[in-house]
Amino acid sequence: MKLFGRKNKTDTDIGSQVELFIEGMHCASCGLLIDDELEGLPGVRSANTDTRSGRSIVRLDEGAHVDGATLLAAVEGVGDYTARLAD
Repeated sequence: MKLFGRKNKTDTDIGSQVELFIEGMHCASCGLLIDDELEGLPGVRSANTDTRSGRSIVRLDEGAHVDGATLLAAVEGVGDYTARLAD
């Protein structure tokens, strides 16, 4: 876990992004745990989870192809969360 070693990369390096809706978050720590888990996946540049809106924006490395099911499994594997891809 890298709660305080967050990735700081510029938006100019970002290839694409995926939006997730996440239920079950209760506090800022939930968002940080989810971000850390997503950022540990190959091809993920950064994750920004907002517990108030229940959304997470996952930015991918240039040219990376990360399966949506992999992102959802990572979120749900961290705790008692339910995740789905945005339409």
